[in-house]
Amino acid sequence: MSDNTDNNENQSDPAGSTTMFHRFVSENNEPEQDQREPRRPLTPIVVTVVGVIAAIAVVASVVAMWG
Repeated sequence: MSDNTDNNENQSDPAGSTTMFHRFVSENNEPEQDQREPRRPLTPIVVTVVGVIAAIAVVASVVAMWG
C-alpha cells in the first residue's frame, strides 16, 4: 500500500503547469512579428530622388544649350 502513496506524491499536476503557462503568456507584453508595421526599404526612394535630379539636370542642360 505504501507504493501507491509514493507513486501519487511523485506525479506532477498538469493543470498547475497549464495555469503557469497561461499566466506567462498573458503577462508577456512583447509585440508579435505580425503586429509590427513593416519597414519600407530606402533603395527605391533614393533611386527615385537621384533619377528626378538627373532628369532636371538633363532638361536644364538642354534648355541652356538651345537658349
